[in-house]
Amino acid sequence: MSLLEVEGIDVHYGKMRALHQVSLAVDEGRCGAVLGSNGAGKSTLLRAISGLVPVSAGRIRFDGTDVTGQSPDALVRAGIAHVPEGRELFPRLTGRENLEVGGLNRSKAQRRKALDHVVDLFPVLGERLKQQAGTMSGGEQQMVAVGRALMSSPRLALIDEMSLGVAPIVVAKLFEVVAELRARGTTVLLVEQHAREALRVADHAWVLQTGEVALHGPAEEVGDDENVRRAYLGGARA
Repeated sequence: MSLLEVEGIDVHYGKMRALHQVSLAVDEGRCGAVLGSNGAGKSTLLRAISGLVPVSAGRIRFDGTDVTGQSPDALVRAGIAHVPEGRELFPRLTGRENLEVGGLNRSKAQRRKALDHVVDLFPVLGERLKQQAGTMSGGEQQMVAVGRALMSSPRLALIDEMSLGVAPIVVAKLFEVVAELRARGTTVLLVEQHAREALRVADHAWVLQTGEVALHGPAEEVGDDENVRRAYLGGARA
């Protein structure tokens, strides 16, 4: 059963159309990957799902319920968490304080349990809880951004360009965490520039071009597509 269903959505920024008739569905406990060049509409798609930009046509359903137009806060309470491109941390707050922002809708006991879960996934953060986020490395900041989203124990995690500006060893760790989340039953929709790694961890993939779905299918089949290999995989198979 699909936990997330996006049905023919359009998104406009003023007169500019950013998305046109975009549809996708991600089954519960599965991972979807969205690929595409800069400006293709990938981040806009995640922002529409999480309620950060309005949808001008189409519908978004979460667990069978129409959530189109709901506020970001309501969607977090429903079980959707968003890791934004660029991290968007509070640089003067500590690692712990940034993480706890993601669990403000939960009890103290629930936040404590969620924090333990985040530190279990990212052990280095256990050593950074008292450190200001702005003084952390880029990779550590990205771990905090992902961990913040997980503090609400979401059923669906929307993760936008988590590998951007991050060292390769940290990229590998982040993809390990995505695989672990999927294994634990969290549904993931991933926008990612590292197409090869995204296709390896994903069950299904969509390719966006100028705001429209140009190709979709099982991740392995998308990775075998000649145009995808040429554009995103350097001509090699995923």
